[in-house]
Amino acid sequence: MSIKFLEQKHIEQDDLRSLYEDAEWYAYTKDLNQLQQALLHSLHVVTAWDQGQLIGLTRLVGDGLTIVYVQDILVLHAYHNQGIATIMMQYVLEKYKDVRQKVLLTEDAPDVRHFYEKNGFQSCDKGTLVAFAKLD
Repeated sequence: MSIKFLEQKHIEQDDLRSLYEDAEWYAYTKDLNQLQQALLHSLHVVTAWDQGQLIGLTRLVGDGLTIVYVQDILVLHAYHNQGIATIMMQYVLEKYKDVRQKVLLTEDAPDVRHFYEKNGFQSCDKGTLVAFAKLD
């Protein structure tokens, strides 16, 4: 297996559908045109490919100077626990190391919590910060 990591924002809809549906993020695949546009308007997108198949994606939004928000980080289930998400996360964290606020919102599950904590994130339920979200 030779995985290639690329910085790219234009990704074919079939590739996006396969990755996002594998993660069961169906809200994104209801409108693939909108998802493609969201990627194009993102601050930064890093993808992982194995022999021409999209197997991972990390997407950041924000201004890149004072805040970056990790909007998406996905890896195909068949490729979990191989360090792919960590490589993508470390890459973007290094690229934006001078940005003070690095934020994300995700589900609370033991493996998810462990992943983000090992990458230097602190849960808002364990400190002085509070998080709010309005999801429609």
